[in-house]
Amino acid sequence: MTTTILVVDDDPVTQRVLSVQLRKAGYTSVVARSGEGALQQLAEIPCDLAILDIGLPEMDGLTLLRILRANAEYKTMPIIMLTASGQDDDCTEAQAAGANAFLLKPTSSNELIGTVNRLLGRK
Repeated sequence: MTTTILVVDDDPVTQRVLSVQLRKAGYTSVVARSGEGALQQLAEIPCDLAILDIGLPEMDGLTLLRILRANAEYKTMPIIMLTASGQDDDCTEAQAAGANAFLLKPTSSNELIGTVNRLLGRK
């Protein structure tokens, strides 16, 4: 059974890097560049986990996270928040909104895959 991960980042380079890291670890990824795009992807393709950049255009990642957590279908889906800022406020706000993990960009492949594996109950 394939595990599909939604990668939401407005930077195409970050999307590619994360997708390659996930693919090398045996995961399938789908990408979106915005919160609206993420919601459209989720409506079309069931995902097992989501990685959301906080700094998205129009709808930021924290708003998207709150929308997902308010939806019964995504209430328990593991969600990793990504940011380049490293602001403690972002981490606190993300945790309060229901994020399962918080990673700083750029994140190492080992840190990313380790976090994904932990949240999906894999070794």
